Amino acid sequence: MAKKYSIKEIYYTLQGEGYHTGTPAIFCRFSGCNLWSGLEEDRHKAICQFCDTNFWGTDGINGGKYTLDSLIEKVHSLFPKEEKQTEKFIVLTGGEPALQVDEELVAKLQKTGFQVAIETNGTKVLPAILDWVTVSPKANTELIITTGNELKLVYPQKDALPGKYKHLAFDHFYLQPMDGKDWEVNSIKTINYCKENPQWKMSVQTHKFLNIP
Repeated sequence: MAKKYSIKEIYYTLQGEGYHTGTPAIFCRFSGCNLWSGLEEDRHKAICQFCDTNFWGTDGINGGKYTLDSLIEKVHSLFPKEEKQTEKFIVLTGGEPALQVDEELVAKLQKTGFQVAIETNGTKVLPAILDWVTVSPKANTELIITTGNELKLVYPQKDALPGKYKHLAFDHFYLQPMDGKDWEVNSIKTINYCKENPQWKMSVQTHKFLNIP
């Protein structure tokens, strides 16, 4: 029986945060995470309790169970057809996409014209052939992905402060203010930390301010 991927949603938008802010991209959100079930009733016992992403189930836009071929077909159908062919960009996200993403999927996406990025919590092994790796560490986890293109740390986290990660082999280091009721205070803290530690740049979730779907 062919492997099937559990997908919460697939949609075309602009990347709203980090290095690729403003880049047109397909977002493919995989169901499931190893740090939280995704159910509100379980949030109090989750390893990551501040997650604001709905990744449970397969009931989002274009969500469902996909074979490799049907997933490739779906993501291609959502990217605009242009006279001048540009490289397509896709972000594999979650939840935790590394629970499902394999080398076969990445290779076929690349073969069919996509630059493949992943957003991961860094606690699971990744396919080696990914084009762009963004790691977002969470407190109280063992980080096994310690090299990549972009480290994007939600700030502040009591047991995941920037100094813990500044020596790692990433090309870009971002701090992103933790959302929620303390967002304004967290933003000021982030601004001040980046000014005092210029290794770090500030990432803002522009899609939330601009209502980019």
